[in-house]
This record gives sequence, structure tokens and C-alpha cells, in this order.
Amino acid sequence: MESQATNYQANSEKQAPPSSIIGAFILRQYLLIGIGISCLLAYFFPNVAKHGGIIHAEYSILYGAVAIIFLISGLSIAKEKLILQLLNYRVHILVQGISFLVVPAIMVAFVQLIYTSDHGRRIDEAVLAGYILVGCLPTTISSNVAMTREAGGDDAVALMEVLVANMLGPFVTPGWTVTLLPKSPSFDLWRHADSDLDSLYRQVFQSLGLSVLIPLVLGQVIRWTWPQQAKHVVETFHFSKISGCCLILLTWTGFSTCFATQALESLTKESIILVVFFNIGLYLFLTAICYFLCWPPTFLMSNRFISRIFRRLPPVETIAVCFCGPAKTTGLGIPMLYAMYKSNDVSLNARMSVPVILYTTEQIFSAHFMVHLFRAWLRKLRKKEETSSRNVELAVVML
Repeated sequence: MESQATNYQANSEKQAPPSSIIGAFILRQYLLIGIGISCLLAYFFPNVAKHGGIIHAEYSILYGAVAIIFLISGLSIAKEKLILQLLNYRVHILVQGISFLVVPAIMVAFVQLIYTSDHGRRIDEAVLAGYILVGCLPTTISSNVAMTREAGGDDAVALMEVLVANMLGPFVTPGWTVTLLPKSPSFDLWRHADSDLDSLYRQVFQSLGLSVLIPLVLGQVIRWTWPQQAKHVVETFHFSKISGCCLILLTWTGFSTCFATQALESLTKESIILVVFFNIGLYLFLTAICYFLCWPPTFLMSNRFISRIFRRLPPVETIAVCFCGPAKTTGLGIPMLYAMYKSNDVSLNARMSVPVILYTTEQIFSAHFMVHLFRAWLRKLRKKEETSSRNVELAVVML
């Protein structure tokens, strides 16, 4: 009887009240819940967070929120790791090759397939042209670092790839986009882009400096000067959650701009369905490609020749590549679209921007689920390593 009473007391202590269970669920799924709320707010109040809206999101969020993410990165990452990843040429080739070669090739094949098979022209050509632009964009500035950190990956890798990609992007994307457009007369409107991109280059590098480089350097200076205090503050105040909240703000402004321009309303039902579902499928497919390039299957690694060419990356670097490879930036995508095609009609540019805005928004939504998958994968690998090390120790003891 006494043991039963003890067990009952222990079980009752383990059972948490419903309010704490709900609170724990909200904390675990805060990003998903926040994205849902931001979509609702954007739909009902689009003028608040649109570009040029009430809060001027192009400055307050696209500068402010991104700057907070990189300030946290500067506080969290040791300078030795940053220098090491700066020299990691294999990861540079892998991520930039996927971003500027593999993804554009997939987009060209997709656009050609849709355009050739769509005899009734139910899919808007502006949407297809927008997908060519999406394929040629560099990886995103904001979500890569935050998601890599959330999943337990190497955020120094993500940070370096973001910097490299967005330095290359302004020079690679315009010419690559025009070159890869289908040769049909239907795409002539986008084949002749405005050649004066000086203002775009100034805007992009100003944004990169103010929202990425300065906060990163400031965070590193604080970390070098007060290392223990910086580490304590990062761990105590759960800065990773703050980065997630910044991603929610970026989603809010993306959807607000989309609803404010009424770009979705101007598209056919078939175009919207295509964009929404293709984006998710494309992101997951590209993530799978990145994973298998970084972590080839065991049966391939047993071949000596293949194992020399496709050496496995460390798991934490693999996670970073899987977030950087498929992602695309709206911070460069939208300004570049309007700079390249400023002579085109506003409604035409708004329709072309739909794939850019929705892909970059849906990638955050999809990456949220990938965080949980990569966490589980990392736990499984570490558990396997611990088991094998224990077996080795036992074998040594027995000898």
C-alpha cells in the first residue's frame, strides 16, 4: 500500500497542469503559430507591413529584423570558426553551385515543361518568368542562419555562405535571368532588362553592410571584449527564439506586400495552385539533393573511387548546406525585379513577384519542419557514436 501511494504521488507530480502543457506546446511551435498569425494580419491589414506601408517595413523589418539576427550570430560564433569557414572552399563550391547552377537548371526545365504543355495558356507567363528569376537568386540572408542554429547545425557555415552568395548575386542574377528565359516571343517583355543597375548595386550593398556586416562585426567585438558575459546573455535570454521572431516579422512583410499589390487576385486559379504546391515540392526536392551530396548513402561510400570524390561533410555542416542550398532571398529578389523591369507595367511586375514572395515565405514554413527532422537525425548519429565508443571501451577492457 505504501509503495502504491508513493507511485501515485510520483505520477501526480509528473503530470503537469493543462496550462503548462499548452504553454510548452506554444513555445515548441512558436514559429509555426507566429507564421500563421502573420499571414492573417497581412491579409486583413496589408497596408501596415507592406513595402512603403505604415511601419515602412523595407527599413524597420528588412533592416532591423535582419540586423538583430546577425548581431546574435556575432555574439554567438567564435572568430576562429568564422575564419575556418571562410577557407572552407568545398562548402563554398557546393552551396554556390547548387544555388547558381543546379536550381536554375531545374527552373528552366520546369518552365519549359509548363509552357510547352499549357496549350490553353492558363498559367500566367509573368509567373513563369518569375520562376526563372527565383532560380537565379542567391540564398537568403535571414532564415538560413536562424534555422541552422535551431536545428543544431554549424551557423558559422550558414553565415559565410550567406555573405559569399549575396556578394555574387547582384552581378550574377540579372544576366543569368535574361539568358535563361525561354526563347518564345511571349517572354520578350522580360528579355530586354534595363541595363542601368547602378542604383540597385548601391541599394544591395548598402543593405548588406547595414543589416549584415555592421551587426556581425559589432557582435564579434562585444564577444571578444566580454566573452563570458556575452555567452551568459546569449544562453540566458534564449536569443535563438528572438531570431525566430525576426523570421515571423519577415514573413509578415512578405505576405503584406503580396496582398497589398493584389498580385494573387490578378492570377488565375491554376497559377496560384501551381505556385503554392510547386514551391513546397521544389524546396523539399532541393533539400534532398543537398543532403545526398553532403552525406552520400553508405552503399556509395563503400566504393573507393566514389568515396574520394564525394567525401561526407560533418553532420553540422551538412545541416547548414541543406538550409542554404534550396533557399532564395526576397531581400535581393524584389528590388532586383523592379530595377531590371522598371519600364514594365506595375501589375505585370506584381504578378512576376508572386513566385519570389511565396517561395521565400514557404521556404521558412517548410524549413520549420526540417529543423525537427535534422535535430532527430543529429541525435540519432550522436547516439550511434556513443554506442560504438562504449563498445570499443568494453572490447579494450576485455583484452
